[in-house]
Parts: sequence; structure tokens; C-alpha cells
Amino acid sequence: MRKPRAAVGSGHRRQAASQERRQKHAKSNSQAKPSACDGLARQPEEVVLQASVSPYHLFRDVAEVTAFRRSLLSWYDQEKRDLPWRRRAEDEVDPDRRAYAVWVSEVMLQQTQVATVINYYTGWMQEVNQLWAGLGYYSRGRRLQEGARKVVEELGGHMPRTAETLQQLLPGVGRYTAGAIASIAFGQATGVVDGNVARVLCRVRAIGADPSSTLVSQRLWGLAQQLVDPARPGDFNQAAMELGATVCTPQRPLCSRCPVQSLCRARQRVEREQLLASRSLSGNPDVEECALNTGQCQLCLPASEPWDQTLGVVNFPRKASRKPPREESSATCVLEQPGALGGAQILLVQRPNSGLLAGLWEFPSVTWEPSEQLQRKALLQELQRWAGPLPATRLRHLGEVVHTFSHIKLTYQVYGLALEGQTPVTTVPAGARWLTQEEFHTAAVSTAMKKVFRVYQGQQPGTCKGSKRSQVSSPCSRKKPCMGQQVLDNFFRPHITTDASNLNSAAQ
Repeated sequence: MRKPRAAVGSGHRRQAASQERRQKHAKSNSQAKPSACDGLARQPEEVVLQASVSPYHLFRDVAEVTAFRRSLLSWYDQEKRDLPWRRRAEDEVDPDRRAYAVWVSEVMLQQTQVATVINYYTGWMQEVNQLWAGLGYYSRGRRLQEGARKVVEELGGHMPRTAETLQQLLPGVGRYTAGAIASIAFGQATGVVDGNVARVLCRVRAIGADPSSTLVSQRLWGLAQQLVDPARPGDFNQAAMELGATVCTPQRPLCSRCPVQSLCRARQRVEREQLLASRSLSGNPDVEECALNTGQCQLCLPASEPWDQTLGVVNFPRKASRKPPREESSATCVLEQPGALGGAQILLVQRPNSGLLAGLWEFPSVTWEPSEQLQRKALLQELQRWAGPLPATRLRHLGEVVHTFSHIKLTYQVYGLALEGQTPVTTVPAGARWLTQEEFHTAAVSTAMKKVFRVYQGQQPGTCKGSKRSQVSSPCSRKKPCMGQQVLDNFFRPHITTDASNLNSAAQ
């Protein structure tokens, strides 16, 4: 069994990740009893959906489903990409380790591009250290750690074997991740829907409504469950994701290379519209369409958004417009002092355990003030809270850094303060620490803080003697092994007692 992923830049896990977060807050809905007709969890709202869905948006019979499975799997066997998590899922004999390998890849790939994940995944599986920080979505790491600890401490080192129990027992594991692990690692015939699969299904069945809406989402999960191949469920789910990643892409789909083109209603709609536009035929062309498409069908394109001939199959699906990220500003300061053993040290403080960048380390920061005088005063007060009295005259403004998170555009006003000729500060309150610059580059800091530090390095004229300006190293260029490797090697061996503090340091 091998493992696919979405195309670079496609934002392929946002929908699945956001759905999983909603499901964790409404777990009673995600654990409904299976339907007698398709084996899928039936939600109350699905009953409403049944009344307003035309057979046009469904698969008509077993023959059509069989043809879809056969065509997709045949294409996947020839075209699948060689990715490290696929190789692990295929080569690992121990089912618990195989499931862990799939779990890590699925969590890393939430809201992160494939090209970014490959090196981080390889490094994580080799070292299990703070490489995670550069992925950009940090609470995932904590949830993975919590789940891994529960497997070791409460489940005897054995992963749950079904999608239902994975979702029920492991913190942070929602419907998509549970289905991916269960189908790929354990062969359970359960369908999955991520952003790629949703796009493929929407086009294959001409579903134009917003796929993130509850009604449409439930229909997509129903289609995925109907289609999944019981003999090769993991490969089938990966094939569907691979198709969306490489062929049925968001903006420039390669329809001529699609293995299920003959079953694609979006393609049929394109052909129908082209025939109508050419006016070469009298009357309507003999192409099937939705009998309810008069504004009543909740799966068709919205009546307010007519067909766009220039988009072709990209008309499907139509997504709700996103709100632009809100803009926020703050001031942050790189405070540097001579190290006790030579070199230089910089002060980092830890963020709260909830909210944006929870638990990560950053330079002391304050919210933006309307005037530079107030800004400097607030920043100095924050610095002195951690490091004691400081020479205010040395505080200098160096520039700004803009970093966009998924929902926030944050502008950092960057300040610097270098302490020379003073006795180094050796004690700090809990939640703060002094690091060398080399240690900074391997610590659990955000990409935004690395940008801030580059501004400090490039623009501050005088530095402490003996300090070294290290470049940010590649996540997997460091060869030195760490304690985390031993933790991973013994992770799923029930007869070995794993110290919780080691797990905590290794999985941060």
C-alpha cells in the first residue's frame, strides 16, 4: 500500500482539517449509526437532502461503480508518485508502526503543501525532534503527541484498528484522518473525503454547490463510501486523492489524462454547453442533465451563478468566497547579550498553550501602540519583565516583517537591543530562556520569528563579540541523532516502559 498527496499550492487539506475540527466539537453527530443502504453514518440533515437530490448526481448502478473503481485503480498503479509515506505504508510489516507512519503523514499534510512536507516527514520519522516547527500549523504537533502518548500509556502500544475507534479514542483524529489510517494501514473499506477527493467527486457528479456546506459534505461522504473498493480500500482512497492532486486540479485540470473521463458529468456538461453554443443542432442535445435543476436541487450550480463557458469543468464546484485574513500588528524585540561561555545569547519567551502558535517560543512581543513613544515604552516594560532593568537608549527600530497565517495577516515591527559590557543575565522567570543563535535555529519557533531574526541579523550594526551568524539550516540537513530516535524505535513495543518526559521532549 502506498500513499498520495495533493498538488503543490492546492490547499488540499484545509477542508478536511476544518471539518475534523468541527466534528471534534460535535462528536455525537460524527458517530451516527450506519445506514442500511450504504454503510455510512447517516446524519439527520441527510434525510432532508434525500428529498432534493436528483439521480443525476449519483452513481446509477453497480456496473458504473465497478467501472469507476477499475479505471481509477488501473491508472493509479501506473501513475502514482513515489512519496516517502507511501513507501513506509507499503514496506512496514508491523501494523502499529504502519499506522503511525500514515498518521504522521496525514497530520503533517493538513494545510501544508506536499513539497514542504517531504523533507519534514523524512526528518520526523528519523529523529522525532523539533523539526515540526517549520510546517506552519503547530497545534497539530501537540495533538499528535497527545494521541501517541495515549497509544503507549493506555492502549498497550497498539493503534485502534477501525475508523470508528480511531476517531473515538485518539485526540485530534477526525473523520478524514481516521478513515485514511484505517483504510491504508488496516484495509478497512471506508471512504475518505479531503479537498482533492471532494473536487473529483463534485466534477464527476456535476455537484456545483459549496462542498464545505453540511448538506453537500454528507453527500460527498456517501459517494466516497459507495465507491471505495473493498478489495483495495487504501489504494483506492490514495488514487482518488492522487487524481485530484495531479489531474483534476483546481484551476487547470488535465481532462485528456483523466481515467474516469467517460463517467464525468462535468465533462458531459461542457460538451453539452459547447453544442448549444455552436447552434449546429436543432433542439436540445441528447445529454443527460439534472431534472431538478430549476433552483430546487441543492447539489447543482447556484442559480445566482450561471454557467461560465470559459471555466469548463472548473465550474464545479463553486466555493463560498473566503473572507480576507484580518490584519493585526505587534512589536517584537530581539534582546541579545554576551554568553557566559562566549558567543551571544538571545531571549525567547513561550506563548500561551492555546490560540495562535500555541506553546511555541518567540521574541518578547507586545500589541501595536498608536505612537512610537508608547510602543517603545510598552516593549521595554515587556522586556524588563523577563530580563530586569535595561538601557532604554539602546532600543532601536530595525524594520518590519509581514507574515500571513491562514486567517491573520500579522505585521511585526522589529526592534533590537544588544547588551554589551554588562554582566549576563543568568536567571529568568518560568516561560523564558536564553539560547545561542545556533540553538535558536533548531528550537520550536515559528517561521515568522525566523523572519524577524533575519531582519535583526541583517540590519543591526553592532553585535556582541564572538557571536556567529548562522543561516537557517535545512530541516533534514542535521545528522546528529537525538533521544527521539530511541523513543520512536521503541514507540509501539508494549513491553518497554516509555518515560513521559522523553515523549514530551521528542514530540514537541
